[in-house]
Amino acid sequence: MGADQTIDWRNAAASALEWWHEAGVDTLVDDVPRDWFAAPEPLVVAPAAPTAPAVSPSAMPLVLADFLNWRGGAEVPEASWSGISLAASGPADATVMVLVDCPDRDDGDAGALLSGGSGRLLDRMLAAIGLARDAVHVAAVCAKRPTAGRIQSEVEDRLAEIAKHHIGLVAPRQLLLLGNAASRAILGTELQAARGRLHRFNHKTAQTGTGDASDVTTVVASYHPRFLIEKPAAKAEAWKDLQMLMGEQISQKGVR
Repeated sequence: MGADQTIDWRNAAASALEWWHEAGVDTLVDDVPRDWFAAPEPLVVAPAAPTAPAVSPSAMPLVLADFLNWRGGAEVPEASWSGISLAASGPADATVMVLVDCPDRDDGDAGALLSGGSGRLLDRMLAAIGLARDAVHVAAVCAKRPTAGRIQSEVEDRLAEIAKHHIGLVAPRQLLLLGNAASRAILGTELQAARGRLHRFNHKTAQTGTGDASDVTTVVASYHPRFLIEKPAAKAEAWKDLQMLMGEQISQKGVR
């Protein structure tokens, strides 16, 4: 080593200690001497700590009116969130159901889902395929609006379970999922991957796939109206989704 080269031993030692700490070594010496050449002791696996049983869909009310009351109560993930809990709307036996992610910012003041610009666009979308809002069952994955409008990952699974149970109580023939959170909750798939094809959801078993015709809901995933307001160019793609939902090629009308 040349005379002009020196080592900062303090920093070098600190760096080495930090490396060992990251590797899991948190002590330099044991309280008692250790025979490093002794055979290792047999590994004893401690029994797993008991966990609370998961709440199953069967624990939720099995009648839609009771479920909707329960949905705004204290047993749901949103119970401690600020804001107003907004119930679903529309007929209990609707043949078409629309599921969005959560209430919009203005929905709390209006006391209803999709009450503002997003709702007006949804009404036009439905009218373009011959449907009126009051004939459709409209619900949200979240009954309250989460912080920044995004569903926290730690409650995604439970909210998805609740949403699937809700669909089972309505048992619609067709389901329109609007937005990525709704697609993830029901199909377990990001919106971009889910778009462009029909999906089958067995509302009796809450599983995607096949089943008896009476138990299967046809599902289409599309853009949320709020996205279409921000990105009008995507309306053409949304129109294709609506045509696919109804099983018709309607060329005379469009989403405006």
